[in-house]
Amino acid sequence: MTGRPPALRLVASVGTDHHPFDRLVGWLDEIARDGLGGRRTEVWVQFGSSRPPVRAGGAAFVAHAELVDRLREADLVVVHGGPSTILDALRAGHRPVCVPRDPGRGEHVDDHQVRFADFLRARDVVDVVHDREALLAALGRDAVRDPRPATEEGDLRTAAAVARVARVAEELAAAPPRRRASLRTAALSARPRRRRR
Repeated sequence: MTGRPPALRLVASVGTDHHPFDRLVGWLDEIARDGLGGRRTEVWVQFGSSRPPVRAGGAAFVAHAELVDRLREADLVVVHGGPSTILDALRAGHRPVCVPRDPGRGEHVDDHQVRFADFLRARDVVDVVHDREALLAALGRDAVRDPRPATEEGDLRTAAAVARVARVAEELAAAPPRRRASLRTAALSARPRRRRR
């Protein structure tokens, strides 16, 4: 007798910004209701100042250690475009699906999350989506394969991605306030380097 496959565990974080991100929380609630790829999906959302989910579990805010533990235990991870949250997901062994906040929808003050997410996508670090259908497609692909790196090569790619993101974040944090804007612009507009074979 074969049993049903275990439920997928999806963990999502919208960060701590005071702008609500109701659009993403609503999509995650739909996933909690409908599942992914024909599989039941347990969804937990750190929802910040957004409307609390109706079907998914979650909390407005949690201690950083709890969020990191939840990321490590997850099968699938969805994050906003914040560098710290992306780093946490990468360090937990995931290639996160990133939904950057859209300032045109009142989800943030500017488009830095969109630009940062696109910067990381160009370097093959994250999957970036901007709408519900693309989110479902990206998560559906991950639901039918093991989204975590299963080989030493995968672990090395994850470590390299973490290092790349950390270098950019550290450089920005160490710069004097007036220099940060030019560094951020240069980092986000830089073309990805071609890999040597």
